[in-house]
Amino acid sequence: MKKHLHIFVLCTLSLGTFWGCSSNEPTQPKDYFTLWNQCEALTALQEYVTDVTNPNSANFIAESDRIATFDMDGTFIGELYPTYFEYNLLEYRVLDDTTYSKTAPDDVRETAQEIRDFVRNGAKLPDHFDMKHAYAAAKAYSGMTLAEFDRYVKAYAAQPANGFTGMTYAESFYKPMLQVFDYLEANGFTYYVVSGSDRFICRTLVESIGIEPNRVIGMDVRLQSTSQGTEAGVNYTMGKEEDIIRTDELIIKNLKTNKVLQIAQEIGKVPVLSFGNSGGDCAMHNYCLGNAEHKTLAFMLIADDDERDHANRDKALQLGEQWREAGYQVISMHDDFKTIYGGSVEKTEFTF
Repeated sequence: MKKHLHIFVLCTLSLGTFWGCSSNEPTQPKDYFTLWNQCEALTALQEYVTDVTNPNSANFIAESDRIATFDMDGTFIGELYPTYFEYNLLEYRVLDDTTYSKTAPDDVRETAQEIRDFVRNGAKLPDHFDMKHAYAAAKAYSGMTLAEFDRYVKAYAAQPANGFTGMTYAESFYKPMLQVFDYLEANGFTYYVVSGSDRFICRTLVESIGIEPNRVIGMDVRLQSTSQGTEAGVNYTMGKEEDIIRTDELIIKNLKTNKVLQIAQEIGKVPVLSFGNSGGDCAMHNYCLGNAEHKTLAFMLIADDDERDHANRDKALQLGEQWREAGYQVISMHDDFKTIYGGSVEKTEFTF
């Protein structure tokens, strides 16, 4: 895996305390959380990791079972500028991209317009819109090879993030949460992205922070080879000259219990740590907390910072109480983060 940690030639103890290889004297432990304020959630995480990585603890977890799962949008990448990245991308694809917009099917165009009305005019999205969007997105990118889709996502992500200066969509990571990745990796945890967004959008966005494609689970459409046509894959042998393309057939929208089913199928182990930000992550959290073999923790991040980010603070605080009652640790962007996107990024008004 590509590292976003600085590399030092050090020997490590299982507790994460570092000793210089050429000296018998211990050095100071690395401070992984320079972008955090000391807070209840951070203390809980550090105490947990110290406990489960201690071979002498009754709660010790072998490295092979140190599995952590992370939602993406709103958990370690921004979702409120003005909405989910994949919603913004579909709106652009259907309504602004002249290479596609004139040929967009009516139902796909309707879905994109509903996103635009929601973003620009405050209109309410229809019930179960997550599924409506998923079906529309499957159609909107059908026929693209995986390489073409990757380039398409990267081109859009390179645009300035609406509602901010000093940041593109591709750079819109919550910097303190990236330090959690570093900390867990240094302590022998394997982490996975488990998102409701399209798997290949997620892969493209997290590539820059060193998360390998096989650590990403998301919404899926059926794939096929370029000359396969309607032939079933079990009956068709792909040629060397062929490529893999997206189809318009939705396989799964990776939300709620679907997240759990995908974790069970693709990871094959019950997580011991889980991070999310919405009701779509509760099933994943409960699956983690129901792990009968190991000590566990689940964290919910609340978007309660309306000064540095576009957030509904009152709603977020209400959710925080709800998550605490459910047994989850709560991370407050307002109280716990020294910065969100970095010091050079400033919140602005949206422009359309």
